[in-house]
Amino acid sequence: MKLPKELREKSDLSGTASKGKICSVKECGESAIRSLSENKWSKVCEKANLMLNENRLRKIFLCKKHYKEANKMRKSDEKLIQKKGFLEDSTSTKRGKWD
Repeated sequence: MKLPKELREKSDLSGTASKGKICSVKECGESAIRSLSENKWSKVCEKANLMLNENRLRKIFLCKKHYKEANKMRKSDEKLIQKKGFLEDSTSTKRGKWD
């Protein structure tokens, strides 16, 4: 019988660690805590200088240390892309009774 989520151990709740996956970064043998989509995260990992092993599952498995590095790079990229203000690209037309 499966126990409810509240009663299970924390180690039982981590999905990829319990399945025995290892980190996809070359020369890293730690157990993975995250499985990420290769389409979305491969560019982020390249910018973070993480050399990845080839994987047929189209997933990237990262340990805690490498996920932290990749996530920092992703967040810094998002900050650069964000709009600095909503008025910069607005080309609204005037509306009023004097138009």
